[in-house]
Amino acid sequence: MLNALRSLASFLPSAPAPQDQLSDTHAEDTSPPFSLGDFPIDAPRPLKVVVIGAGFSGIAAGIRFLQRVPNVELTIYEKNGGIGGAWWSNRYPGLACDIPSHCYQYTFFPNTQWSAFYAPGSEILAYLQTVVSTYDLEKYIKLEHEMVGAKWDEATGRWRVNIKRPRTKAEGAEVFEDTADLLFTGVGSLSRWNWPDIEGLGSFKGSLIHSAKWEVPSPADATASSPQIRPNWEEDVKDWGNKRVAVIGVGSSAIQIVPALQKKVGRVLNFVRGKTWLALPFAGGKMAELLHRDPTSENYVFSEEEKASFRDNDYYKQFRHDLEADLNSVHQGTLKDSDMQKGARAAFRANMLERLTKKPWIADHLIPDFGVACRRLTPGPGYLEALCEDNVDFVPTAIKRITEAGIETIDGQQYEVDVIICATGYDTSYTYPFQMVGRNGVRLADKWAPHPRSYLSICVDDFPNWFFSLGPNAGVGSGSLLALMEYQVDYAVHAARKMQREGLKTIEIKKEAVDDYDEYIEHYFPTTVYSEKCRSWYKMGKEEGRIVGLWPGSCLHALVSLKDPRWEDFSYSRRDGSKNRLRWLGNGMTHSEQYMTGDRAWYLNDENVDIPPVPLEVE
Repeated sequence: MLNALRSLASFLPSAPAPQDQLSDTHAEDTSPPFSLGDFPIDAPRPLKVVVIGAGFSGIAAGIRFLQRVPNVELTIYEKNGGIGGAWWSNRYPGLACDIPSHCYQYTFFPNTQWSAFYAPGSEILAYLQTVVSTYDLEKYIKLEHEMVGAKWDEATGRWRVNIKRPRTKAEGAEVFEDTADLLFTGVGSLSRWNWPDIEGLGSFKGSLIHSAKWEVPSPADATASSPQIRPNWEEDVKDWGNKRVAVIGVGSSAIQIVPALQKKVGRVLNFVRGKTWLALPFAGGKMAELLHRDPTSENYVFSEEEKASFRDNDYYKQFRHDLEADLNSVHQGTLKDSDMQKGARAAFRANMLERLTKKPWIADHLIPDFGVACRRLTPGPGYLEALCEDNVDFVPTAIKRITEAGIETIDGQQYEVDVIICATGYDTSYTYPFQMVGRNGVRLADKWAPHPRSYLSICVDDFPNWFFSLGPNAGVGSGSLLALMEYQVDYAVHAARKMQREGLKTIEIKKEAVDDYDEYIEHYFPTTVYSEKCRSWYKMGKEEGRIVGLWPGSCLHALVSLKDPRWEDFSYSRRDGSKNRLRWLGNGMTHSEQYMTGDRAWYLNDENVDIPPVPLEVE
């Protein structure tokens, strides 16, 4: 009997070309009231995915959509001239990772050869370029293609995405339209910046530079339409040996720029209006323990012997695991009045006072009264030591105006400088530089006023088939941001698979789910130091107000929240218009059975067999 059935297989139709099969079998079903789908259950319909941004999240999204979503048509649009996101556009002096390098990489693509505890920005960019090359992602990425708007098309169940791209120099740019079944945006805050609102900023006759757009004119640029971007900032400042350079700010960028320039220029003047905590190196104690290093070191370079030991896969996996476990062990320090918070305040204060011994008066203007982590923490290796050098002036007086020759403070003091660097942060208001229009003409800018609301920091109601990473409430106060970002990407990929598998036209988060997440956020943050009075990008640059920059919980809490999607929190519509939610069951067969191809015992493969452990015998 079995042999007879096998012989019948020769009369079965051969598998058609995937595109022909899928486009025909998933045409809209108009037969009333119900008919079986003439397709196997696992025939994936074509799905067009557009990813915006080729930074860490956009690259991860490209890799995962191609890996896990069959029959996907993928395009990644990147506005810059190269991949890397913030690590491509930021090139300022001293740019580096401010958490351990071995904790700032994809979970699936370890780099054992980081040069230092805090890798320089150029090394991180090179890492991302290696990832893109390894996964052959270049052919899906379109550089100098900027999304300028996206509008939901209810009739087709697609996003109409407007993209600006360059043409010729004479013709300028053009805008064209693309469409997407699913739109994923990986647009972080560090890609948007503004000049500070200081009187007379445009009147300065010297070089005016923003840290987020590091462009230093050279004599060769005098006749060019824009300054040449040089790969090494040290080339930019090689002639600054006698220059007086003002650095405005005391955020993460300024804290890296000041020590980098102190060794290169005649004089640095750091204008600071607020206070901030300088942290001990994140996971620095654990790193020192694992490598038998001096625990007081701030940013040491890995030796060739250490890098050689990292090439041992088992050793490196355990090393990385221990390091990240330590990084994930400090969340309780963000809770008000916790023992860990009190301990951190005492330790950080003592550390800052010790490092400011040569100029102890600075401590009165720099050490805060608010809790540790109210503002974004940075270890800032070398910053306090640089402030104590003879060629660095710390100016804690507020700026009144910028003059042709330099800076005037509110006490009437005039400071003549040759260069002003505005290290004044980024636009963290979540006011995107493109217009998003969702269902019924709802504009995202209106919906997100006065502050943005979302569901688990990945999607928003009235905007079907749109998922994002690094959006509102997606940052972490401790732990690995990249791990959270990868889980956000995975969530969007799960949604794409669900759309394919169940023949869905739309997937949209319910408003009540957004409301519930918002209520959770409102009740969580008052228990933390983030809600204390301090000027922070967590609060959109304000001293008080809604926390929009951080996940309401620990990094591990976020991963657990995102790991298993709650599909009941979404509403759906089906492509074929059928009222039967299970029409995707198809014709009762799988593709391999219908066309006698592929593996018809896949459930026995190792990855699908879950062998339960045998209980130990109790004596």
